Amino acid sequence: MLLEEQRYIHEDLERLEQGIVDRMGDEPKQIRDRLNRDHEVSQLLDQIQKQSAILLSLYEDKASERSKEILDISSGDPFKEFNAQYNKIKEHHGNYPSEQAENSEQWYKPRKGPDQPYIVESMFSGEEAYGRYFDLHTCHEAYLNLPNAKRLAYLQYLEVFDDFQPGKGGIKRADKLTDDYFKYLGDLASYLESFMRRTRPLENLDKVYEGWEKEFETAWEKDEVPGWQKEAAAAKKNAMSRNLSTSEAVWCEACEKEFKNENVYKGHLNGRKHIKAAEILAKWEETAAVGDSHAPVALAHRLRERAVAEREFRVRKLTSAMSTEKDDTRVNVERRQGMTERERAQELENFYNMSNTPQNQAPEEEEDNDDDDKIYNPLKLPLAWDGKPIPFWLYRLHGLGQEFPCEICGNFVYRGRRAFDKHFNETNHITNLKRLGITNTYLFRDITSIAEAMRLWEKIQREEKKHHVDDGSVVQMEDAEGNVMPEKVYLDLQKQGLL
Repeated sequence: MLLEEQRYIHEDLERLEQGIVDRMGDEPKQIRDRLNRDHEVSQLLDQIQKQSAILLSLYEDKASERSKEILDISSGDPFKEFNAQYNKIKEHHGNYPSEQAENSEQWYKPRKGPDQPYIVESMFSGEEAYGRYFDLHTCHEAYLNLPNAKRLAYLQYLEVFDDFQPGKGGIKRADKLTDDYFKYLGDLASYLESFMRRTRPLENLDKVYEGWEKEFETAWEKDEVPGWQKEAAAAKKNAMSRNLSTSEAVWCEACEKEFKNENVYKGHLNGRKHIKAAEILAKWEETAAVGDSHAPVALAHRLRERAVAEREFRVRKLTSAMSTEKDDTRVNVERRQGMTERERAQELENFYNMSNTPQNQAPEEEEDNDDDDKIYNPLKLPLAWDGKPIPFWLYRLHGLGQEFPCEICGNFVYRGRRAFDKHFNETNHITNLKRLGITNTYLFRDITSIAEAMRLWEKIQREEKKHHVDDGSVVQMEDAEGNVMPEKVYLDLQKQGLL
């Protein structure tokens, strides 16, 4: 019966909503448990959408089956349809007498126990640590195999992989139209999208991606996509021609390189790199030609540029949305580089041991293991990502035992010289200096006392006033009697008629 099916779907929707409420009632402490809960809730939400779509089609009743069923019940014998359904159920249980009834109330309730597997167990690699860090080793290898790419180490690559300007992590515009670079961008964008979907299952990412596509379309139509403007090459050529190192230097537009003199420039024109770069530049210049006989070729070239620019734009947006994960990845890689091979192996073993622990333990077992879970940390060392103290040699290496207070930052205490030196360039320290009336903050590095900073600022102001030259006191004037005086005094006397 369609009416029974509608009633059943309504009941199932209530169970799904209660299942979501049961999961969202507790806030897990570990990232693995929290991520696993979010994925379970996401699956329940998908099931709600599927059931709601079926229920909506039943209410629309396009085939008029539901109306016919209601008419049959109301106009005929009300027990006829009931007896027919009852006989079907009785016949089914007669054919399968050993079939056990299933308790539908337990379908969507959170399952507890060691036999319940984690949904996220197979979603992340050991390097990703359940969505805390990126694993860009494959993309880094693909980047190193690109033509004319910089030979960056993995730690350097993590800092600039989303910066496509030629002066930093990117390559020249002429080298970006190859199939290898296009595939590299696609793999990088696909990984970042997959990582974002795995770490943020409850967000409507499709709507976010659609907004980014519209933003790119608007920027492309206005010719505002960084590095892909039509006039970028001409503007860069003019800028470089004005900023050459010497008057004899020559700028090569195709290679984007400066040569010392005309002879050296002519000598490189026969090289393979210049010939290839000149051909690519010639194709690009065809895109600006309107009404040219090669317009189809120019249009195809511009469309290829658009495809590459769109992928670069998406990578920048994805990385910007996950800036915290990017910074944490760089810090984690830097930390692991300072560890020995034995310590890395031990850390990986601890990670997999944590992955194999049961999701929820019984209360009696948790009470028995309270003493075992206590971490022995008499030196009060900082804790690593796994909740255990960092090695003592690493603690000594970074000087975390030294404390550096800063009165300008509200007497905040920084542990370690590295964190102390870094905070002078942070917004909090610079903002507090500006509140004291200090504008030239670069000269106040390593100064943490407010009184000392004010004394230095007053001294700088006095020095500037002392060296400030008054134009009126430099120019000397002579009156009719031969008396020499500053120009300012001369003009004042002249106005008063005393000369």
